[in-house]
Amino acid sequence: MNDGDEGAGQATRAKRADARRNKETLLDAAATVFVASGVEAPVRDIAAEAGVGMGTIYRHFPTRADLIIAVYRHQIEACAEAGPALLASSGTPHAALGRWIDLFVDFLVTKHGLAAVLQSDDAGFDALHAHFLDRLVPVCTELLAAAAEAGEIRSDVRAFELMRGVGNLCIGDDRDPRYDPRRLVGLLIAGLGRPR
Repeated sequence: MNDGDEGAGQATRAKRADARRNKETLLDAAATVFVASGVEAPVRDIAAEAGVGMGTIYRHFPTRADLIIAVYRHQIEACAEAGPALLASSGTPHAALGRWIDLFVDFLVTKHGLAAVLQSDDAGFDALHAHFLDRLVPVCTELLAAAAEAGEIRSDVRAFELMRGVGNLCIGDDRDPRYDPRRLVGLLIAGLGRPR
């Protein structure tokens, strides 16, 4: 391989890395806007948040459903990757679990409105839900097991039940300003502690 080929290869890899970062920036911006304004927020708001033109968004995501699905998948991956990182960096496994559940609540807030947008595509929604479970239940299971092994929480808590409970606490948080799902989720996580 000559120097020209090597330089071209490095340039191609750099462009791919830039494109991946740009796409992640778009997805993060869309998630921020969705949390603030819902999944029906104007594309111009997402473009403004990302600092790009609307054409850039449409080039990556031709339809709103494409964008919403991409945001959903991006956030699943971010939440899944955060579990082991939090377990490694937190003072205790229980603290890691609490911080991960906070991220999970953020994810659930972003997810509001997804079902309505995908109503016409039950198979697509089912596939996303299966991906959600396949990626996040094992992460929550690992966090629960570590906290139980450390003697910080009861050992009979199952990840699916906990995640479902947290999800149920997050339903309706936009209907009543007096309702604070994060407070209740915090009480739930604190309540997992072993009886003394």
